[in-house]
Amino acid sequence: LYTLSLHDALPISSTAPLRVTFVCLGNICRSPTAHGVLREKLLAAGLAGQVEVDSAGTHGHWHAGRPPDERAQAHARRRGYDLSDLRARALTEADFASSDLILVMDWENLALAEHDAPPEHRRKVRRLTEFCRRHDSPVVPDPYYGGADGFERVLDLIEDACDGLIEHLRQRLASQPAAATRPGLH
Repeated sequence: LYTLSLHDALPISSTAPLRVTFVCLGNICRSPTAHGVLREKLLAAGLAGQVEVDSAGTHGHWHAGRPPDERAQAHARRRGYDLSDLRARALTEADFASSDLILVMDWENLALAEHDAPPEHRRKVRRLTEFCRRHDSPVVPDPYYGGADGFERVLDLIEDACDGLIEHLRQRLASQPAAATRPGLH
């Protein structure tokens, strides 16, 4: 049985925001870093009002309500990204419906997100590194148990991927019909 929501048949304009949700394990290192990086890059590109950014963890309940890891915040801050307002949370079923892209950091989170995604939303789940332009890495490795180099590597990969993601989002926004209808809140 399918129940219509208020958003099911409402027309949207080409400026309706796209929604990107970044996902890692605990939502305290990689996904909030990607969240902060994309947020700043969208501002710089003039796309902040057209794309919403969020982050969550496949095991986000471990750290729910906590700010990002201090090391992640410090390394991000040195590159001009403020993560201090972000708080960890778990990936939910609602994220699959409301997000246009769910970008995971590694193979484990890809498997977990694909497993948890309702079948009609699995196509939205992708690896963030698919958008890298300069780096050739299948994943953004978890820096949690390592040192400073790991957090720097995470930022290198995320900045690169977010540059490619900005171009992808520009293309998606340009291809949105002026008065389309979207089922739900993709």
